[in-house]
Amino acid sequence: MKKNIYKIVWVFLLSGVVFSCKKDFLQVVPKGVLIPTVTSDYDLLMNSFSFYQYSNGLPTLLLGDDIVEEESHFNYYVTNATASAMQLFQYQGIIYKVGDAPLEIQNYMLNVYACNKVINEVMASTEGTDAQKKRLLAEARATRAWINFQLINFYGKPYLASTAGTDPGFPIIEKADVSQKTFSRGTVQGMYDFIIKDLIAAIPDLPVQSVIQTRMSKTAAQGILGKVYLFMGKNTEALTQFSAAFAGLAASATPAVLYDYNVTLAPGGSFLPISFFGPNYPGNNAADMTESILAKTSNAGDWNGQGFSNTGLELNPQTQALFGPSDLRLQLYANHFDDGSTVPGGRIRKYAVQYARIGLQLSDLYLMRAEVRGRLNDLAGATEDVEYLRKHRMPLADAAVPSATASNQTALIKFIIEERQREFAQEGYRWFDMRRLSVDPIFAGITYSHTMYTIAGGTQTYPMPAARLVMQLPPSVMAANPNFVNNQ
Repeated sequence: MKKNIYKIVWVFLLSGVVFSCKKDFLQVVPKGVLIPTVTSDYDLLMNSFSFYQYSNGLPTLLLGDDIVEEESHFNYYVTNATASAMQLFQYQGIIYKVGDAPLEIQNYMLNVYACNKVINEVMASTEGTDAQKKRLLAEARATRAWINFQLINFYGKPYLASTAGTDPGFPIIEKADVSQKTFSRGTVQGMYDFIIKDLIAAIPDLPVQSVIQTRMSKTAAQGILGKVYLFMGKNTEALTQFSAAFAGLAASATPAVLYDYNVTLAPGGSFLPISFFGPNYPGNNAADMTESILAKTSNAGDWNGQGFSNTGLELNPQTQALFGPSDLRLQLYANHFDDGSTVPGGRIRKYAVQYARIGLQLSDLYLMRAEVRGRLNDLAGATEDVEYLRKHRMPLADAAVPSATASNQTALIKFIIEERQREFAQEGYRWFDMRRLSVDPIFAGITYSHTMYTIAGGTQTYPMPAARLVMQLPPSVMAANPNFVNNQ
């Protein structure tokens, strides 16, 4: 049956794990498996849950400086899940053991393989219209661009125009070819150019709004392209794309909208009642895509025991201090662990986040546009954007940006970055921001660290070396690619 289309034999390309020694095995239809031939097959391929629901947590959850660790609970988690969590939290260089196949690479490589099959084959498929084929081609290219953007931000240095042409990148893979054995890391610039090329080529043939938010739309691709430009420091280009994305939202029949926490957390609100695991909001409900322009989730919860999680992790006190007392986002945090014991020291943990939203959220789009407006000295526009989000997260009387901040470009940009910390704390966004801000003169000289609160009642601090703004390639990748020079 066509619903089994995603049972095509996959391959973890970079570590050289192949299903068969037959070079042409994809020409054979294995028993119970359907190889795509008609256009609708490729549509089903792009509809796979593996594109939007990552059951593993991502390393970013443990690399941002918005978290601290409670040794008693974190040790239990490490013992029962993955020791790599400890290495990440301690900002060690070597995260994985020889033989480990990191899920963040495996899953993304499988996705890239699927995208490449569609890109390379869909236009020759049968039983579909030319418009349908072009839409699927565009969707696969934009999705590949999103995946490559994640990978270059894991394994390439933060984008800096003066060095991006020589900084090692991540392999660009354009073919669904399981026989390929040799790869080149390329450069950061080369990967960014490839990402932009894919998005620009895809946007004209994408629908303004997809049938469901798990599928790529023109609005999502424009927002992602704007984000790419933002990470490159190209603020004018970023603003053009963000404005186009907002225009797409305005033209959509059922656009993404922000929940108003003043309503949803009020008596009778849709987020209530608040259970032991927090409000019934998108962080606890993967099917709730109300605020999603592109809905993708990774595991961020602490009760299903999969991948990295927030067991034993709490909000950094400095980040906690950024919240005003009336900020309704505080109701996503608790002063107890998942075993019911109290978090010591007045610290809190984001217990209402089983699913981290890693695609493109409307709140992210507002904050990114606010930031580029601020950087382009449109202070009124930047203030308007950040206040629009804040009005949905706290009482109206407390949502205004202080006038002294709103009238000062540098202060306003810093305020917007702090708003990003309030909105996305403990969801993995912070490390990507730390990376890009590390080459921003406004944020020069900032250092980062993690703190562990020990069982004995003391603290252990782990400063983040500058090298940990980039992850090392795991041993499995290096062993299969001896020509690679690893990150420090």
